[in-house]
Amino acid sequence: MKNYSIALLPGDGIGPEVSAEAVKVVEAAGERHSFKVEWVKYPFGAAHYNKTGEILPASALDEMGKCDAMLLGAVGDPSVKPGILERGILLTLRFHFDQYINLRPARSFQSVPCPVPLKDGSVIDSVVVRENTEDFYMGIGAVSENGRFDAPFEAKRGLYDVAGHLKADFSCEFPAALQIGALTRPGIERVTRYAFDLAKKRGEDKVTLASKANAVPFLYGFLDEETKRVAEEYQEISLKIQNVDAMCYQLARTPAAYGVILCPNLFGDIVSDLLSALTGGLGLGAGGNIGDKLSMFEPVHGSAPDIVGTGKANPLAAIISASMMLDHIGESAGAKAIDAAVSSYLSGDASEKPIELGGNHTCQAAGDGVARKIV
Repeated sequence: MKNYSIALLPGDGIGPEVSAEAVKVVEAAGERHSFKVEWVKYPFGAAHYNKTGEILPASALDEMGKCDAMLLGAVGDPSVKPGILERGILLTLRFHFDQYINLRPARSFQSVPCPVPLKDGSVIDSVVVRENTEDFYMGIGAVSENGRFDAPFEAKRGLYDVAGHLKADFSCEFPAALQIGALTRPGIERVTRYAFDLAKKRGEDKVTLASKANAVPFLYGFLDEETKRVAEEYQEISLKIQNVDAMCYQLARTPAAYGVILCPNLFGDIVSDLLSALTGGLGLGAGGNIGDKLSMFEPVHGSAPDIVGTGKANPLAAIISASMMLDHIGESAGAKAIDAAVSSYLSGDASEKPIELGGNHTCQAAGDGVARKIV
C-alpha cells in the first residue's frame, strides 16, 4: 500500500465543510485502491489571522514543500480586508511553489441541466489551461491621488525576479491607477507545451488560445506570436487563436464546441467561470494549481460565507479537485473511481442531489452519497 503526505488547508467559510467531504471520498478511494493518505492540516485563514496577525509563515511553506500535494478548501472572509488573505495565502502559495498552470476542467453531466440546450446529445468536455503566474496578476501597480506615480516595484517568480520603477504623470491632477501586465517567452512556452501535451493525451487535434491582440497589441500580440512558435513543434495538433470576447459569445451558443482552451491569467479566470455556469454552477467547478514542485488543488467557488453552517454548500467541486490531485500524484485508478462515483451519484434520484442542484442533500449527505459509490 502506497502512502502519501497531503497538506490540508481547509481555510475559511465553507472551506472546512467541503474539504471534510473531499477527505472522506479520498479515503474511501484509498481503501478500494490500496493507498493511504496522511493529512497534514494547517490553520491559516481568517480566524487564524484575526487571532494571531499571522498570514502564512515561511516555516509553513517549508513544511508544505515536503508534502506530495495540497488540498485547499477556500480563502477569504468579510472580517478581513479583501486582498490580504487572497494575496497572502493563495498567491503566495502559487508563486512560492511556481504553480504555473491553473487547470480548470468543465464537464457536463446528463442529470444536471445546462442553461444552453446541448444539440444532438453533445456534451461539454472542456479544460481551461490558464497561465498562473504572469499577465495582470504580477502585482505591479499603484494608485495615486493626484495622477503622479513615482514608486519602485519588484516581483519574484520561479522563472525570474523583476524589479523597476513606476514613474508617470498625468497632465491634470486627479486620482488615477496604473497596473502593469507582463508576459515572458519561457512563461508562455511552458504553459503552451502543457496545453498541447494535454490535447494529445485527450486525443484532440486542436488547442484554442483566448487572446485580445487587436486591443492589447504589446502584451497579447507577443502572446500570439510566442504561442505560434511553440505550436509548430506539434504537427498533429493545430492552434486556433480567438479573441476572448468572441470565445465567450460562442461558448454561450455552442458550449460543447471546445476542448483544450489555453488562456493568459486574466482571461482564464473569466472563461473558466463561464464554463462552470454552463456545466451546473461553481459547485461543480474544480481546479488545480500545478507546477514542478508542490501542486495545490481547490474548488473555484470561494468561501461563500453567507451559507456557512446551513448545509447548502456543494462539496462536489472539492471532491472533483481531490480526484485531480490523485491523478496528479499517480493514483489514476483512485481518481477515475471518484469521477465515476460523482457521475453515478448525480445520475440517481433527483431529490438525492446537493441543494444547489435542486435536491435535498446537505453538504455532508452529498459527500456520503459519493463515497458510497466508490468502486
